[in-house]
Amino acid sequence: MTGRKKAVWLAILLCVVFFAGCDSLGLGRKDKDIQLTPEEKEKAELLGKIDRKFEDPQTHYELGQLYQAEGRWAEAENQYNITLGFDPVHRQAQAARIKVLQNSGDTEKAKLLTNIYMEQASSSASASLNLALAFQKQQMDEHALQSYQQALRLAPNSAAINKQIGYYYLSKNDKERAKDYLSRSFNLNRDQPEVAGELGRLGVMIQRKQKTKESVKQLDKIVK
Repeated sequence: MTGRKKAVWLAILLCVVFFAGCDSLGLGRKDKDIQLTPEEKEKAELLGKIDRKFEDPQTHYELGQLYQAEGRWAEAENQYNITLGFDPVHRQAQAARIKVLQNSGDTEKAKLLTNIYMEQASSSASASLNLALAFQKQQMDEHALQSYQQALRLAPNSAAINKQIGYYYLSKNDKERAKDYLSRSFNLNRDQPEVAGELGRLGVMIQRKQKTKESVKQLDKIVK
């Protein structure tokens, strides 16, 4: 084989090796061939939504949740901050923002915002309840309990609030306190089959709701 032919074959061989290497690294693939993880796809979708409508607070919150799950605290806090800029009473973003500040070590700012958000919700039982649920979602038990108690002070005869506090204690396996609050909730509103079921599992005897109103309706029909 002549030197010229050897050079040609060597060039061809080098090209084959080069393109094979590019293919193994994914360098020669088109974008449509790249396999994204579900998280990457979701992130791309959210970024696309933000590009189309930047002022949507829920999209920023959901993107913040993805960053938070990845441990990217600064980026998550930034998204929650944007969320609250467009929706100042987005309770889930408030709780999540405090959580990422704690995780990043900025405890002073976390404490300051906790006081601000709880004070902000202190005039409304429903706002305090929603904040408590948001704290519980972030597994911030102490904050959740404080918000639940704040909601209860504002509306002590609320079946919904007593029920949620009962469920909170049930999740902590504190069965006695769970029984207490669930019983209060059921006594305030006996039309709660799910609460009756939990009380039954806790060993509380539940009397069936009397169908007095239905009986009266039937008598009214007969008279008519």
